[in-house]
Amino acid sequence: MSKTQQVLDYAREKGIIRAKDIEAQGIHRQYLKRLEQQGLLIRSARGIYTFAEAEITEGHTLAETAKRVPSGVICLLSALSFYGLTTQAPFEVWLAIPHKHRPPKDNLLPLKIVYMSGKSLCEGVEEHLIEGVNVRVYSLAKTVVDCFKFRNKIGLDVALEALRECWRERRCSIDELWDYAKICRVHNVIRPYLNSLK
Repeated sequence: MSKTQQVLDYAREKGIIRAKDIEAQGIHRQYLKRLEQQGLLIRSARGIYTFAEAEITEGHTLAETAKRVPSGVICLLSALSFYGLTTQAPFEVWLAIPHKHRPPKDNLLPLKIVYMSGKSLCEGVEEHLIEGVNVRVYSLAKTVVDCFKFRNKIGLDVALEALRECWRERRCSIDELWDYAKICRVHNVIRPYLNSLK
């Protein structure tokens, strides 16, 4: 089997592939470029390629983002949208990364970077399989609390809408929200809103 065919078969199987994965199989990344020029692969970000005939879902950009920035976690508006808990349709993918990490340099994937550290970064991370890719997304309770923490970036109205909808649909408990509020150090901010739900 030719190396071109190997790359194509791998791309067909995975949907989204990284140049690093191809190189790990002993195949030069030049094959990716050739397949892109032939219209069989689409370069969606630096080192990230999508099989041209792959079935694209709503979560495609999230899967691409997870491949591009494996250490990142989908957060805020993108996480709310993933859980179907907002009327907002974010153009950019909101992504939490560790404080000392540099954001990706390419402009192909529209990312909105939020820096977090410690427990605030690590707690509440769930893995969801989207188009065969493990995508790290904050849990719904953590996302709602993050909306209060980053209310200056997304707006208090968005945070309140997320809290109301989450509570109305019984998708997380006051205890879960309170635990994350303490971790994210916004318990004083969120307390009056949680009290109003009781």
